[in-house]
Parts: sequence; C-alpha cells; structure tokens
Amino acid sequence: MLKLTCPYSGITAEETEFTPGGEAHLKRFGPGSSDDDFSTYLFAKVNPKGVHFERWRHTYGSGKWFIVARDTVTLEVYGSYPAQTTEPPQWIKDKIAAKHPGWTWREFS
Repeated sequence: MLKLTCPYSGITAEETEFTPGGEAHLKRFGPGSSDDDFSTYLFAKVNPKGVHFERWRHTYGSGKWFIVARDTVTLEVYGSYPAQTTEPPQWIKDKIAAKHPGWTWREFS
C-alpha cells in the first residue's frame, strides 16, 4: 500500500484516501492539433519500470490535485508537489538521483 502526502494539507495517508489521475507532465494538445498529436496524447503512455510521475487527487481531504514521484518497482515514494508545477522540485530530483545514479529529469512531450 502506498503512503502519500498531500502537499497542500500536509496529511500523509494510505492511497485509499486519494484518487489516481494517470501520468503527469504530459504535453497536452488542444483544438487545431493534428490527429497524430492528439492520438499520442490520449493513448501513448510511458508506463516505465522505475521512476514515474503520477497525478493524484486528495479525495477525502483538500480535494486538490498534486503530483507524486515514485518507483513502480519498489513502490518507494520520493515526494509530492503541487500539480501546477511544471517540473519536480530540486529536492525530489536529488532524492531520486541518490537512489538511481545517472538518472536525470526529462520533460515529457
């Protein structure tokens, strides 16, 4: 079971108090985009083995969306931060790099 911390309320709880929202940091395509770009946005997900960034909503608390950095193999949670943030805070990047030497942040497109 995952233990997540809402960055807004500071509450740490089991994942059952939250609702998953899929992969984070996706480049969204709106009106006027090509069919290929829109199709890629909808259906092409990374689903990595290892470090992953996901959107979660604190359903039974603040009600706000936030992003969680976690490892899909070990289920270790590296941290969480507000959904309006375009990239992970440096402290989360450092924590991940300490566990996974050579790991670097790459912006999803």
